[in-house]
Amino acid sequence: QCTYLEIEQAEHTHAVVLSRPAWLWGAEMGANDCGVCVGNEGVWTREPTGEDEALLGMDLVRLGLERGGSAREALEVITALLERHGQGGSCKEEPVPFVYHNTFLLADRTEAWVLETAGRYWAAQRIREGSRNISNQLSIGSDITAEHAGLRERARSQGWWSGDGEFSFAQVFSLEKQPPRMEAAKARFQAGKELLRRHAGDITAETLMSILRDKDSGICVDSEGFRTAGSMVSVLPRDPALPCVHFFTGTPDPSRSVFKPFVFVAGIKPVPQVRSPSFLQDPAKQIPRFQSSVDRRHELYRRHQAALELMEQDRERGQKLLDTLQELEKQGLQGMRELLQGTVTPCPEELADLFFDCVEAEMKFY
Repeated sequence: QCTYLEIEQAEHTHAVVLSRPAWLWGAEMGANDCGVCVGNEGVWTREPTGEDEALLGMDLVRLGLERGGSAREALEVITALLERHGQGGSCKEEPVPFVYHNTFLLADRTEAWVLETAGRYWAAQRIREGSRNISNQLSIGSDITAEHAGLRERARSQGWWSGDGEFSFAQVFSLEKQPPRMEAAKARFQAGKELLRRHAGDITAETLMSILRDKDSGICVDSEGFRTAGSMVSVLPRDPALPCVHFFTGTPDPSRSVFKPFVFVAGIKPVPQVRSPSFLQDPAKQIPRFQSSVDRRHELYRRHQAALELMEQDRERGQKLLDTLQELEKQGLQGMRELLQGTVTPCPEELADLFFDCVEAEMKFY
């Protein structure tokens, strides 16, 4: 059972860790126990967005992680399900539908891909070197590694492409007149690209955390009644003997949140403080949907929100708290370096409790 559709079950699924809007089944980003990571962004294209309920892009993130043992496998899972079931339905917990198509970043220890969609159509690009970012717009040009079998015929039949010369997915399938929010996405995409370029050859987990916290670029948002939701950074060593380490904030606005490390091991300690409450009469599951609202904030989010208010009211105390939280994050990053360099060998129980312990420490500071 996904957010809106029920689909056929797979014989085997992988363990996953997900960062997701609490009301739906899928996720905006996450990782599985094979070292596969997937994240998504909304896009608007020439293909109409359907309000008819189908798979959400966020459902596809989770399905790719549950069913894909590699980035390429996850991509194949997502595209097959997209072609079969389509994408659609509201992506927001509000009575007025908010619908979009999706682009995805997929990576594992050895490969990275960008997958972009327009309705049931798609194009994928394998990233062979350097860095790559996405941001609410189509970005795959003519460098296409794989595509929907009917992609070019669709473009030709709609009069979007003559059938001659180079075929650029972004050019052909992007809207001629972009909605205002897409204009902002262009600047954000360029800024992200530039920030990554500045650190070329020396991109660390800290680099990515600092980019996700960048306010000037619009990558980190906390104004106009909108706040960047959860953030995630993963370190995927090429050496399969070393563990992948995934950092999650579990709270909004990464500039005032803590990235906490998570490692897949047996017997992981559950962390109820970051699990949102569930409701018997859930407005997201009742038809018509979203006719009322419920408080889905988990315990860490509630305390974090109270701390944000403090930071805004009492700058001095707020700064002190932020310094303490940053110290906690540094400890997590230092622990990861030692783990990956082999200078420390924590026992499996320690790793199983790692995320729980970091969340507990953060709660205590709040």
